[in-house]
Amino acid sequence: MKGLPLLATAAVALAVAVMIGLGIWQLRRADWKAGLVAQMQANPALPAIAWPAVPPKGDGLLFRRAEGFCTQVTGWRAIAGRNRADQTGWSHIAACRTGGAEGPGMQADMGWSADSKAPAWRGGKVSGLIVPDRRHRIRLVADTPASGLVASAPPSPRSMPNNHMGYALTWFFFAAAALVIYVLALRKRTRPISSDV
Repeated sequence: MKGLPLLATAAVALAVAVMIGLGIWQLRRADWKAGLVAQMQANPALPAIAWPAVPPKGDGLLFRRAEGFCTQVTGWRAIAGRNRADQTGWSHIAACRTGGAEGPGMQADMGWSADSKAPAWRGGKVSGLIVPDRRHRIRLVADTPASGLVASAPPSPRSMPNNHMGYALTWFFFAAAALVIYVLALRKRTRPISSDV
């Protein structure tokens, strides 16, 4: 009987370990997503807060109602977004100064349009919902849109499906399949060769 091929065994063991690790990571992501969806459902009912001067490190303020004041718009960006009628187009986000001794200021989603051109809004009071922002951690989706825009649709539990359990099971299946295939290959390799005499 031949010994185990060391290089192939090490490669399969490493691949299986990585796949199991990815499965465990997806299980953790499933728990995180379930918590985020629960927070998304509960936080809007809490009392409104003032826009934080510094973005929080955790996710505790996500989906809370908040109010801030944009003293000056320093720039605009348009990102792919939807309005409350579920039409696709552009959400217009204003980078705002919020005071003299401010930190990073406020990102305010001032509404949606089918055109990516920046609106003429120059600042003022903004009330709305705090949502995640890829560039700045958080932004405020305004309840009342700027002139010429319609309200952007904030994220909803429907827009955040929790597929991570399925992904975890897929990674565990791949790990098991790799092991089974490797064991079958080893059995074939160690099987004695029959000779016709």
